Amino acid sequence: MQKRQTEAISLMASSPGTRREIVVHRYGQAGTGPKAYLQTGLHADELPGAVVVQHLLALLDEAAAAGRITGEILVVPQANPIGLSQYLFGRHAGRFDFDSLGNFNRHYPGLAQAIGDLVGERLTDDAAGNVDLIRACARRLLEARTPKSEIEHLRLSLMRLAVDADIALDLHCDDVAVMHLYLGNDLWPGAADLSAELQARAVLLADVSGGEPFDEAVGGLWWQLARRFPDCPIPPACLSATVELRGDLDVADNLAAKDAAALFRFLQRRGLIAGNPGPLPPAACEGTPLDGTDMIEAPVGGILLFHVKAGDRVSAGDTVAEVLDPVTGARIPLVARTGGVVFARAGHPLARPGLPVVKVAGAVPLAYRSGQLLTQ
Repeated sequence: MQKRQTEAISLMASSPGTRREIVVHRYGQAGTGPKAYLQTGLHADELPGAVVVQHLLALLDEAAAAGRITGEILVVPQANPIGLSQYLFGRHAGRFDFDSLGNFNRHYPGLAQAIGDLVGERLTDDAAGNVDLIRACARRLLEARTPKSEIEHLRLSLMRLAVDADIALDLHCDDVAVMHLYLGNDLWPGAADLSAELQARAVLLADVSGGEPFDEAVGGLWWQLARRFPDCPIPPACLSATVELRGDLDVADNLAAKDAAALFRFLQRRGLIAGNPGPLPPAACEGTPLDGTDMIEAPVGGILLFHVKAGDRVSAGDTVAEVLDPVTGARIPLVARTGGVVFARAGHPLARPGLPVVKVAGAVPLAYRSGQLLTQ
């Protein structure tokens, strides 16, 4: 009989008399099979994942009691105790750190350059050996770092847990949205089983999305090193993904149980849990380039009147929303510049200049999309 092991990682105190911790649940044994890492709550005001994880933990407990865990699985049910505590003027604000004003899902340490400098001459034509070498180096580099603040300690702690994983899933949500994923180009179509299990309506692909988010810090080092050393086989050894669990109001047991079951079956397919997951559902979408995503922004302030719902398909030239000036009554139409699925839209009807209003996953890169491809 296997059992869940739970530990708490204490973070550097931001001020005297305060201390926060990251709780980690572990299943299986390190080195006995593939390693999967799942976390949620990095944007602490995004709550669907917290319910999904509790349903998933129940499934994992049952599998562990039956001796069916065949790999190593780490689950962090609340990855950001700092943001969870940030409540100001009657509102929860868990996306940006009050101290640094930085996004909690940005500025994770990039390791590829340092790893390449250290192991480049030791890489061989053995792909598995290269993976082991790179992972060991990544662990040493992270262990050698000393954080200077609580937020740095948080980022470093999460990286240390995930950097040597075969699978790293960061569970988030958008404002009003359908299920969608963010992945590196090299991970597609290899991650099509994850997309199909979750019935994602959009899979957004990029090597660099901008801002050093968690999933790219963990997974991106593999394709960066592969491009630096093209004569040595370096596979994309970590399926790192940001999983957007619909919208921030989609907090319900029925949805969470469905998503947890899908993640459990995915882990079965990837060899971490014994048992038959059954047939893979048909895919609900294809992968599309992140720079083909039309981020339709409000040009002025006003009140948003939507013409589309999350999940609708639109064509280039379609009006997706209007901005109403409540003083003059004037309306400004917002028009899609590409065809595709509306995978997300703003959750509040108050428009501000530059606010992303509607996001459309298009199949063709757009000329105006470059640099910072993610919203802040």
